[in-house]
Amino acid sequence: MKTALFLAIVLISGALAGTIHGVANLVLVESYLDTAIGIENQHLFASGEENDTPEFKAQFDSYRYWQKSGQVLAGAILGTSIGALVGIVYAYSRNSLPGRTDLKKTFTLAAIMWLTIYFIPFLKYPANPPTVGDPETVVLRSILYLSFIAISGFGAVGFYQLYKKLQSRKKIIAFVGYAIFISMVFVVMPPNPDEISAPMDLVNGFRAMSVVAVSIFWVSLAAILGVFWHKFRPDSQIKLEKH
Repeated sequence: MKTALFLAIVLISGALAGTIHGVANLVLVESYLDTAIGIENQHLFASGEENDTPEFKAQFDSYRYWQKSGQVLAGAILGTSIGALVGIVYAYSRNSLPGRTDLKKTFTLAAIMWLTIYFIPFLKYPANPPTVGDPETVVLRSILYLSFIAISGFGAVGFYQLYKKLQSRKKIIAFVGYAIFISMVFVVMPPNPDEISAPMDLVNGFRAMSVVAVSIFWVSLAAILGVFWHKFRPDSQIKLEKH
């Protein structure tokens, strides 16, 4: 393995995919955030915690501008870290992934990771806009969500090891085993502690666009990593010329 080339490929792939994700968030998700935060501000005004003044609006607009302007950069940073993780997993599992080309292999891996560490945890603990959730439960919600991701991810790794040891006709056992395992975890894990008080059309729209934006990231990462890996071959051995 050409270490420097490998690192360059996975980090650049992650940064590019993360940048695309940041742009997707700006286009698809930010309008729902604006609506949700607007509702949250109205609650603050009604409770007397804040006053609906030009000063508050100017401060709020400045804060939201800062948030939105950092969206793409934050996506690139997060994408770089995830790209490193996916690159390491791909390097170790490449030979056992189905598909004849690196592009097919990276898409297979991305689909597995999207399902196990994003979509299944999302089904249990779906994303909510800012107006949903008690600030006092944010730590508990984070622990539950991250715990589910860890359980699902490590479970997938364990059943992948089983998959490699089974004969071709019996490999389906690994998939069935993971499905049973994660279904049990889904039932046992406690529910989200917060009730939804925001309009459901806002919540459902936010969740749907969040799924689309994250899916765009995984598709982009699979495509970019697959193309780069095929072109630069970081796993190829350096051949010494004979004189």
